[in-house]
Amino acid sequence: MVSTPSGPDRIGPGTPGPGNAAPTGLKRRRLIAALLSVLLVAVVAVSAVLFSRPASEVAAPAPTASETPTPTPSETTPPPPPAPAPPPPPEPIAELPAAPMTVLLIGSDSRENAREQEAAARASGAYQDQRADSLMLVHVPADRRSVHVVSIMRDLYVNIPGYGYSKINDSLLVGGIPLVMQTVGQLMGTSIDHTIMLDFNGFRSLTDNLGGIDVDVTVPFQSTHDTGHVFTPGINHLDGQAALEFVRERYAFVDGDYQRVRNQQTYLRAVLARLTAGGALNDVTAVRALVGFAGNYLTVNQGFDPVSVAILAYAMRGIDPNSIVSMTLPTAGAGMAPGGASVVFPDYGGIAAMAAAMREGRLPEYAR
Repeated sequence: MVSTPSGPDRIGPGTPGPGNAAPTGLKRRRLIAALLSVLLVAVVAVSAVLFSRPASEVAAPAPTASETPTPTPSETTPPPPPAPAPPPPPEPIAELPAAPMTVLLIGSDSRENAREQEAAARASGAYQDQRADSLMLVHVPADRRSVHVVSIMRDLYVNIPGYGYSKINDSLLVGGIPLVMQTVGQLMGTSIDHTIMLDFNGFRSLTDNLGGIDVDVTVPFQSTHDTGHVFTPGINHLDGQAALEFVRERYAFVDGDYQRVRNQQTYLRAVLARLTAGGALNDVTAVRALVGFAGNYLTVNQGFDPVSVAILAYAMRGIDPNSIVSMTLPTAGAGMAPGGASVVFPDYGGIAAMAAAMREGRLPEYAR
């Protein structure tokens, strides 16, 4: 008789028995494998859905507090406004035709407004109380590389067209700028292209606007005008008032008006040298500003407007300051005119020779 173990008699799958025992470790591994399989299927399914949708529809996961980026200034501050466009370049100044030009400078002795006086004279034909305190003929050759200045003695005894013989400075009194041009042109046998007149107030203002002028005083003196300014030997820096006394003085000199003319030439050379050496005439904007300011004080002949003055000034930008030469119109000495006036007589032969030298480009031969 064979004995069997005690307990219920179970036969079938899963029933413990010989050859059917299921250890505990094997069951745990099968459970983990099943869970991993399910998880893998889920990941594949989700990925397939995500990658089949457009990128714009895929929302990025919200960052956690620790992952939230700090906004940069560019993300919170509006961008700065665009820089303003640079100003347009200044309008160019026309080039002066390559031809000689002669300009007559008139220094009026008017204490009032010479421009208003000249305008009144043109309108009414009445004489105005102003004379030519200084007269300079400025000749600019065609190459614009030099300037030749011819001073005319204010007491030169000449024939004023339509008026008769008198001091040349009376031509401004009896006929204004047009008659001054005609008188000087007839005397020298040459045409004058333009005239520029300046009164005392304008002279002071223009000198001050340049910051004053440095002149070399070769003959020291004390002015007999206004402030009695003392001019010492050597370089003197002059403001407008002192410069006016410098160019007007004649009573302090042994040779009177002759030294005054030399001082006027010294002043004009200093102004021209200041403008050309400083490069102001090379700058279109500076030339326009200078002419615009000077236009408040200059009186010019009809047809010579501020634009024309700017063209002339700009054309002289290449002048060598060392090539500025000055001379005095030849005279035959001083004397008394009929009626007892003290005058200076012209040297007509010398004047004709100088005029020929001007036409032929030889004026520097007469430089002092």
